Amino acid sequence: MKVVVTGASGNIGTALLSRLPADIEVVGMTRREPPLDEPYRQAQWVSLDLAASDAVDRLTETMTGADAVVHLAWEFQPSRRREHLQQVGVGGTSSVIDAVRRSGVPHLVHMSSVGVYSPAPGRRVREDWPTAGIDTLPYSRHKADAERELDALEHEAAQRRSDLVVTRLRPGFVLQRSAGSALARYGLPAWVPRRLLPLLVVLPLDRSLVIPVVHSDDVADATIRVLRQRSSGAFNLMAEPPISRDVLAEVLGAWPVHVPAPVLHAVLAATWRMRLQPLDPGWFDLVMTVPLLDASRARQQLGWDHRHDPRSALAEALAGIADSAGTSSPVLEPRSLLDEARRLVRRGPRSQRTLT
Repeated sequence: MKVVVTGASGNIGTALLSRLPADIEVVGMTRREPPLDEPYRQAQWVSLDLAASDAVDRLTETMTGADAVVHLAWEFQPSRRREHLQQVGVGGTSSVIDAVRRSGVPHLVHMSSVGVYSPAPGRRVREDWPTAGIDTLPYSRHKADAERELDALEHEAAQRRSDLVVTRLRPGFVLQRSAGSALARYGLPAWVPRRLLPLLVVLPLDRSLVIPVVHSDDVADATIRVLRQRSSGAFNLMAEPPISRDVLAEVLGAWPVHVPAPVLHAVLAATWRMRLQPLDPGWFDLVMTVPLLDASRARQQLGWDHRHDPRSALAEALAGIADSAGTSSPVLEPRSLLDEARRLVRRGPRSQRTLT
């Protein structure tokens, strides 16, 4: 089986390459190719920017003759350049779909997200829950827009009576240790020492917080099962039980203190406007309104279940943040506080950079 994977050097792509069976040949597509060490030597690499004007032509050339395409590529920063995020996320997905049409690839697997769902805080939802995202977060809106592109592709395939299979994977928040440094760069100011995280004494959060999480390895496992079975439709992926505020505090070794969500949102919004931290306050809105996921369809149709319990996955990711853990991939590479400070001085805040 030959599979083309966009964004193959990122969080989920790295986990996928690590679990790759010997009979699956992978062509990895990424803007910055990783060094050919483990697990990246498992793939052939093609350097491609999905926002480039020739992206569709180059995607088509690479996809021709493949058995499946797994679309993982997405960007989370720069949060202040929303048109760029839309160009890569929605525009990149559109380019992948156009190339799938041209090349005749019979199976497209799209990595969606819990963020695609309309608000349902604390409610457990199945795959038929509305997928309009939330208005205040570009990531969520763009994931929803990307799924509308998939709707059009499926409708067109049905009209033509095509054999094309389209799969959407909708995981909760995806965690692993080796993504720690990258997660810190997405959400923490460059000047904050990561090693202070275990020293956190108080955790000020709304007591109602509860979120779905899943380990990257388990998302990779579901992806391989989908490829093997050519399963169509949407699949929720979540480890049980969900993570509450109190569980988060226990893992951090901190004392939970109830602070109402509107107060925390106001603080995040103010510090984001003042360019003191890179995290769009819409991410907090997502965390507070995200539904929990009923993953029974994945268990029944794919034979999937999570191997990593959520508390362990969370502890692993938090330790990875504190240790600046990463891999040799440019996306996940570990960076010291000094590295981040140099980039801040030379290139400005991460929330404004277009190529990072």
